[in-house]
Amino acid sequence: MKEFFIIIINNITSVAFLKRHYELIAAVFSGLLILVAWLTKHNIPHTLWIILMLTAFIVGGYAKAKEGIYDTFQHRTLNVELLMILAAIGSASIGYWEEGAILIFIFSLSGALETYTMQKSEKELSSLIKLQPKQALMIRNGVEQLVPVNELRIDDTILIKPGERVPADGKIEKGTSSLDESPLTGEPFPVTKGKNEEVYAGTVNLNGSLYIKITKQSKDSFVQQIIELVQTAQQQKSPSQLFIERFESTYVKVVLISVGIMLFLPHYLVGWSWVDTFYRAMVLLVVASPCALVASIMPASLSAISNGARNGILFKGGVHIEQLSKINAIAFDKTGTLTNGKPTVTDTFFDPSVNTEEVLSIIATIEKESNHPLAEAIVTYCRTYNIKSDLPLDHMREESGKGVYATYGDNRWVIGSEKLFTKNDQSLSFIEQGEAFAKQAKSIVYIGKDEKIIGLIALKDEVRQDTKQAIQAFKKAGIYTVMLTGDNDSTAQAIAQETTIDSFIALCMPKDKQEHINKLRQTHDSIAMIGDGINDAPALATADVGIAMGAGTDVSIEAADIILMKNQLNKIVHARQLSKRMNRIVKQNIFFSISVILTLILANFTQWIDLPLGVIGHEGSTILVILNGLRLLK
Repeated sequence: MKEFFIIIINNITSVAFLKRHYELIAAVFSGLLILVAWLTKHNIPHTLWIILMLTAFIVGGYAKAKEGIYDTFQHRTLNVELLMILAAIGSASIGYWEEGAILIFIFSLSGALETYTMQKSEKELSSLIKLQPKQALMIRNGVEQLVPVNELRIDDTILIKPGERVPADGKIEKGTSSLDESPLTGEPFPVTKGKNEEVYAGTVNLNGSLYIKITKQSKDSFVQQIIELVQTAQQQKSPSQLFIERFESTYVKVVLISVGIMLFLPHYLVGWSWVDTFYRAMVLLVVASPCALVASIMPASLSAISNGARNGILFKGGVHIEQLSKINAIAFDKTGTLTNGKPTVTDTFFDPSVNTEEVLSIIATIEKESNHPLAEAIVTYCRTYNIKSDLPLDHMREESGKGVYATYGDNRWVIGSEKLFTKNDQSLSFIEQGEAFAKQAKSIVYIGKDEKIIGLIALKDEVRQDTKQAIQAFKKAGIYTVMLTGDNDSTAQAIAQETTIDSFIALCMPKDKQEHINKLRQTHDSIAMIGDGINDAPALATADVGIAMGAGTDVSIEAADIILMKNQLNKIVHARQLSKRMNRIVKQNIFFSISVILTLILANFTQWIDLPLGVIGHEGSTILVILNGLRLLK
C-alpha cells in the first residue's frame, strides 16, 4: 500500500503531469479553497477568510484571465473570458465573495473540460507520431551506420531487422518478410512482401531482414502526411464555429453596454435602490455571458474528429464533418474505390486433353518475367496452388499490348489476347467462353500451344467486400449513387449491376468526371466524390465533399476533404452517422444555451433569481453543453 501511494504522489508531482493537467488541478484546488472557506467562515478571522477567497479567485481564474487579456490585446476584441472575470470581480465588490469564487471555479472547470477535449483529439495524433522511429540502420559502402531518420535521403539503403518498425517509405531491394500494416490500414492480418514491393513508415517487420531503398524523405512519408492532415483538421473550424466566434465579440460588447445601462436606468425608471440596481447589473453580467453558447460547437467538433481518427477516418476540418450529413448524391470512381484495384484470377478453362498443372507451370514460368498487372496476378494465383515456375524456357519475348512468346521443349507457347490466334472451329468454344466472361467485366488471357488455343484464364478486379453493403446503406438513406469510370461501357455496366449502383457513366477522362460533378449539382444540392487516383483529383476538389481512399495517390489525398485510411467504403456510412450526431448535438447545445441565457435574463429583470442561482444556472449550462459534446468520443 505504501509503495502504491508513493507511485501516485510521484506521478502527480511529475512535471509532465502538472503541465498537461494544470487547468484541472487549478480548478480542483480552487474548489477545495472555497469549501474550506465555507466550512470555517464563522470560526476564523474575517481577514483570513478573505485571503482564502482571494486565493481561490487567483488560483482558479489565473489561466482564463491570462487567456482573456492576451486575446483582447492580441486580436483587439472583447471575449467571454474577460466578461467572466469582470463578473467575478463585480460579485466580490458587492460582498458576494462565495458567488464570485464559485463562478470562477465552475468557469475554470468548464475550461478544463474543453482542454480535455482538445487533448483527447491530440491523443490520436500522438499515437501516430510514435509510429515513426527516430533512427534507422543505413548501409553505405557495405558499412552499417545508425543515423537519424531525418538524415535519410532518396535512394539510400537501410536494413530493417525482424521486430523493428519501418522508419521511412521505400521499396524492398532484398529479402522477404511479413509486415504488420494495421497501424496504417487497420487490416488485422500481416502482409507478405518481397522484392520491389513498397513498405511504409510505421509498419512493423515481423520476420526476415529487409533491405529497403528509400523512395521518400521522412517529411514526405505516408505517416507524416497523416499527421499533417490531423493537425490541419484540429486547426480548421466549421462555419458554425466561425459564426459563433464572430458573434462572441459583438455579443460581449452588447452585454457590457447593457450592464452599463442597468447600473443607472432601473434606479430612475422603476425606483430600485442603488444597491439593488448594482446587484442586478452584476447578476446580468453573469447570466448574460455566452459561455455555454461559445462552448456549443468546438468540443463537439473536436470529439467527432477524434472519433473519426480512431476509426480510420481523417477529417481535414470541422467544416467537412458538418457538410457530410447534407450530401444527397455520391459519385464513385471504379478502380481502387468500388473495386480492390488489383486483378485476381477468377476462372480457368482448359482443353480436357492437356495436363492442367503442367500448363500452369509453363504459364507461371513465362509470366513471372513480366511486370504487367495481369501477369503478376496469374503468377500469384499459381503460387497459391504451389505451381512450379522454374522451367527452362527459350526464345522468350514480349510484345507490348499483344502478349508473350516462349519456347518450351519442342513447343511454341503464346500468352495474350484472342487477336494473336486465327479463328477456327477448335478455337470457337474458347472465344465464346471468353466473351461470356467478358460480359461479367472480366479480362481474358488466352493460352496457345503451337498457334492453337488450349485454354484461357479470366481475371477480374473484384468488387470490395464492403462495397455492396455501403451502396445499400446510401440508397436506404435516399442518396443517389453514380459511378464515374474510364472503363468501357460493358465493364462499367457489369460492375454497376453487381454493386446495384443507381447509374454509371463510362469512358470518363479526368475533365469528364469534373464536368459530371457539376452536372449533378443541377439536380442535387450537395455532392460527394470518392476516388483514389490522380485522375480523380479534379472531381474530388470540385465536389462539396471530396473523399479519398487511404491507399490512393498523394494527389488524390491532397485534393480530398476526408481520407478513408482503412480503404473501406462502409466507413463513410459511419462518418455520415457521426456527422448527423455532431450536427444534432450542436443544435441541442445552441438551443439549450440560448434558452438558459434568455430565461436567466428574464428572471433577473423580474427579480426572481439571486446571484448564486444565476451562477449555478449559467455555469452549469456551460458544463452540460461541453459534456454533451464529449458524447461524440464514443
